[in-house]
Amino acid sequence: MLLYRVLTVSQTLTRCARRSYRGGGLYRSLFCSSSRCHGVSPGEGSPQTADPGSVQALYRDTVLLPRTEFPMKLTGQKLLDKEVEIQQKCGFADLYTWQRERKAKKEFCLHDGPPYANGDPHVGHALNKILKDIRNRFEMLRGRQVHYIPGWDCHGLPIELKALGELGAMDLSPLQIRHKARQFAEGAIARQKAAFQRWGVMADWGQCYYTYDGPYEAAQLKVFQEMHNKGLIYQDYKPVFWSPSSRTALAEAELEYNPEHVSRAIYATFPLVTLPPKIASKAGQGYISVLVWTTQPWTIPANEAVCYMPNAQYSVVRRKADSQLLLMATERSVSMAAVLGTELESVATFTGSELEGGICRHPTIPNKEVPLLPANHVTMTKGTGLVHTAPAHGMEDYSVASQFKLPVECMVDEEGKFTELAGPQLHHLSVLKEGNEKVICMLRECGALVKEENCVHSYPYDWRTKQPVVIRPSKQWFINTGSLKDKAKEALQKVRVLPESARSSLLTMLDRRTYWCISRQRSWGVPIPVFYHKETGEALINKHTVSHIATLIKGEGSNCWWELPIDTLLPADVLKKSKAGPATDYVRGEDVLDIWFDSGASWAAVLEEADSRADTYVEGKDQIGGWFQSSLLTSVAVRNKAPYKSLVVHGFAVSEKGEKMSKSVGNVVDPDTVINGGKDASMPAYGADVLRWWVAESNIFTEVQIGPSALNSARDNINKLRNTLRFLLGNLHGFDLQTQAVDPKEMLYIDQYMLHLLREYSMKVTDAYSEFDAGRVIRLLQAFMTGDLSSFYFSIIKDRLYCDPEDSLGRRSCQTALEEILDGVTRSIAPILPHLAEEVYTHAPGHDKEETLFRSGWIKSSSVWRRPGLEEAVEGACAIRDSFLSSIPGKNAAQYDLTIAIEPGLLFELMESLQEEPSSTSSQLAELMMAARVNLSSEVPRDLPPDALLSHGTFLINLEGGVIREESSYNIAAVPTSANRCPRCRRYTAESADCLCPRCQTVISQAQ
Repeated sequence: MLLYRVLTVSQTLTRCARRSYRGGGLYRSLFCSSSRCHGVSPGEGSPQTADPGSVQALYRDTVLLPRTEFPMKLTGQKLLDKEVEIQQKCGFADLYTWQRERKAKKEFCLHDGPPYANGDPHVGHALNKILKDIRNRFEMLRGRQVHYIPGWDCHGLPIELKALGELGAMDLSPLQIRHKARQFAEGAIARQKAAFQRWGVMADWGQCYYTYDGPYEAAQLKVFQEMHNKGLIYQDYKPVFWSPSSRTALAEAELEYNPEHVSRAIYATFPLVTLPPKIASKAGQGYISVLVWTTQPWTIPANEAVCYMPNAQYSVVRRKADSQLLLMATERSVSMAAVLGTELESVATFTGSELEGGICRHPTIPNKEVPLLPANHVTMTKGTGLVHTAPAHGMEDYSVASQFKLPVECMVDEEGKFTELAGPQLHHLSVLKEGNEKVICMLRECGALVKEENCVHSYPYDWRTKQPVVIRPSKQWFINTGSLKDKAKEALQKVRVLPESARSSLLTMLDRRTYWCISRQRSWGVPIPVFYHKETGEALINKHTVSHIATLIKGEGSNCWWELPIDTLLPADVLKKSKAGPATDYVRGEDVLDIWFDSGASWAAVLEEADSRADTYVEGKDQIGGWFQSSLLTSVAVRNKAPYKSLVVHGFAVSEKGEKMSKSVGNVVDPDTVINGGKDASMPAYGADVLRWWVAESNIFTEVQIGPSALNSARDNINKLRNTLRFLLGNLHGFDLQTQAVDPKEMLYIDQYMLHLLREYSMKVTDAYSEFDAGRVIRLLQAFMTGDLSSFYFSIIKDRLYCDPEDSLGRRSCQTALEEILDGVTRSIAPILPHLAEEVYTHAPGHDKEETLFRSGWIKSSSVWRRPGLEEAVEGACAIRDSFLSSIPGKNAAQYDLTIAIEPGLLFELMESLQEEPSSTSSQLAELMMAARVNLSSEVPRDLPPDALLSHGTFLINLEGGVIREESSYNIAAVPTSANRCPRCRRYTAESADCLCPRCQTVISQAQ
């Protein structure tokens, strides 16, 4: 009901003429609480106090001011308490289970890539988990049954090392190591899980998957068994990446490349003792030496050949300084002259194929000779075009050895030290330190060292210990990825990749991987279920043995591999089926599976149906060669298809300066500090929704920056959003959607038009969420809030909301539109800002108080909101409005009478739908123009006053998909109005300064 001062208002009414017409004017955004009333500037929130004795104060209590208990801003502990309260009150913990139990036509499966259980939660976790949750909440809201089971990668060396700390593995049994590692992993999981829940991530946190659980490990071994049965898993002695610092083999995905690594590069000579037959006559007299370049001098003692490119040109050149004859690639001779600091005179030139048959003397091993051999991996980008080849310490080198039957002798032990095979001078020396120096010294002493220099280049490091690795041969278990690559590529072509540019990286990584070493010399992992004969060393592994071990592990966990006696692991029936001798003839293997095989088999353990595929995998770009690839290879091997329908590859979280986060640099952003605040004022408590907004707003396909600027911007944007939502809530106070809503067809055109814009907004937002583009959602939201609502619609409707009769059609029409807008906007932000969305929903009308937003569905837009001609009518009026406002820069539109002249045609008819009378102060057209009065005619009057402002423009009408197109021109004339400002509504529609306008007279009279 209206509040008014009966006596004073009645006296005022008697002085005013009683003529009834309504209008739409500007009024400050006012908010009233139950205790007091105060004015608020539009979009701001600063109090505007009226003079108690002024005319404005006289009518203040007769205006329908917005009322809401929804706070404009929440900060500090109040914000944190509210988010936790929302989580509890709105059942965040039960939401996942609720939606799994409801009936749904479609399921959406996002398979969670397991984070590593070796530390506290960080912003990388926040980026990944929140990104997934935004999509999951969106899919749940639009009616799909979400399948999302969070998981953890629990095995591996980093956990083992951290669990043991300074103790090391000395004097500890495998079971003792495993016990400590599991305890450590469980602690990390508990901390990470608590953080994920605080961030609002929707899941059943009591039903997660862990790679150390028996059923998971059994499913993994089933995949292993299938691949072994198909001959894809085999044991071999070949070079692998080896980490001396952790004493285990590594896969490519476990490497980090340090671009600033410094190696001692050398140029060394291998004297030719047997000239190739085809060039003996060309080279002339004198001793010729092959010149090679390497960044790993320690591998020289293991040299077995020097390789050349068959189709390249090679030259024998003479050093001017000492007349030494050197063999090198012709195209490298100019560069080499600069490197060696001497002129090089060409003596003879020939093709690489003519080098066949040449034999060199090894520079450091007496009486050893090595051949010249052709190879495809030789390049001309660096070095001499002749490649020193040590089959034990290079992948390409090993391929050459396999082709030409060269020996593969390892001179390096597990600690990265030379063995006895390297000779007494090198034995026990570290190949990456003093051993490397010793080899250079030996080359210098025998006259083979031509030049030594530092070389800065990219070099592989152990991603766990951050120490350089070596390549050395050892007996390991491998997956033959070479035979899977073509099938994997074919399967990948059917997978959608976001961004599409990541597809080439996926294919490149597949090409680089000719085999995958899956055995690790550690204790904390899933055992490779193989037994070795005590005498022959022959491996016993088949479908019977693996199946039996998998059954044991499913029931008892993988500790049973170390706990149970050998005759339980190899019972009589299994031995009989395997045609093997007694169990006492065998010992169990000591290697465990690579953790990338652990997580790569997660599709088999987690996805419910045996033949199912996840709708999407979402991980960082480091998983291109990691989980994405291992999952693809294992699934293609077993099921001949990818385990996912789409891949989303996001960037890394970096500092605000774009730098990698590092504790030593001091630029690490802790998500817990972001939410709860830091020790000083520079890091206030932002809450979880600010963290989620940061994720959503970021361009996730590049490096994602985080810092005070990004977080403050997110907080400010959310506060602006709160203010807009508060305006909507305040103007819906007391509105009953069931009894007071207006049918869309009966609503005012501007209100119908806003429903049309809301429908377009909701469709665009839905598309953006479907594309994993939450950033576009935020841009759409801000454009709708700022452009369509605050700057346009709200500025037009405030007069109607505040000053029209409470139950009038115009006001109820506006409230109906506002309710739909509030509901649509709140639902559109819910996947990103679930706490704010539920908070708004508790204050919103139209639903039971017990109901929560996330259990009530997605945006409810209607096709009825799209009406032919409506859009053109309002947008045509808006075009005229823009011309009008441009003609009076800096002036108040409400102080002008506006004449709109349009020749008869479509545009004129559209404007007539907004104003039937030739002249009006209360039409929808007058409301849109925000003018005192609007005159609609076919031509501009000739008797305009001298101060009239003239303008013109055109508007293109496009109806029925372009079938009807018409460009219409219009002219406008703006004249300062002669009417006075109404003391109640503040529109210039009153006859005198102390008199109410006809509309306000009627409202006050009816209130009496």
